[in-house]
Amino acid sequence: MGTVTTPDGTVIFYKDWGPRDGQPIVFHHGWPLSADDWDNQMLFFLSHGYRVIAHDRRGHGRSSQTSTGHEMDTYAADVAALTGALDLRGAVHVGHSTGGGEVARYVARAEPGRVAKAVLVGAVPPVMVKSESNPGGLPIDVFDGFRAALAANRAQFFIDVPSGPFYGFNRPGAEVSQGLIDNWWRQGMMGAANAHYECIKAFSETDFTEDLRRIDVPVLVAHGTDDQVVPYEDSAPLTVKLLKNGTLKSYEGYPHGMLATHPDVLNRDILEFIRS
Repeated sequence: MGTVTTPDGTVIFYKDWGPRDGQPIVFHHGWPLSADDWDNQMLFFLSHGYRVIAHDRRGHGRSSQTSTGHEMDTYAADVAALTGALDLRGAVHVGHSTGGGEVARYVARAEPGRVAKAVLVGAVPPVMVKSESNPGGLPIDVFDGFRAALAANRAQFFIDVPSGPFYGFNRPGAEVSQGLIDNWWRQGMMGAANAHYECIKAFSETDFTEDLRRIDVPVLVAHGTDDQVVPYEDSAPLTVKLLKNGTLKSYEGYPHGMLATHPDVLNRDILEFIRS
């Protein structure tokens, strides 16, 4: 574990496990979580000889609770500061949800040689909010509702999300894990309310179309068809069409948090993609 300080003085917390000569895999977490959300994946890929790295986004987890910078350009710049400080080369960047947007923005701008491949899981690109150019998106009222619920009672909101749509625990016959719910709440409450509030705009309104078009490396786009947070039809299929070298892998009936509900399946598929 360590920290890196960005040019604006923000301290970014990160974990860095495994052999220094192993291929690096960098994990980018979703909203409003932390690097801890990747424990399963980090242990899995560590056991296969990779160097695994995960950071807490600014305002999240153990990183600085800043007043500014809660938007995708700064998130990507923070990642660039981290990868530069660790001098990562030929890395694979894996992002879930909001972290998938962060990956798209970073990889599109990364220095040559820094990135070998990318993986977007249940990711927010190309853009979530509904507009004339994105008629299949979610109405802004949905995200206004998120903001209102967070401001009114963040602690309760951070119970309701994982108990319901995030992991699909609101579906008939779902096998509910109280541990996942509690760990989601724990990670969320570690972060700053202002950062979480402003990040809603970042993940819902940022348009990643041009980022996706600029990416040259191979990208795996993995998405559950029963994703209730980032609806499948307005995300993964559109993302793959914009990528130069994208592969779509759909998971029938899987929820948004499928990395936690079906880690054995996702870990195996991501490993196969990295090795290919």
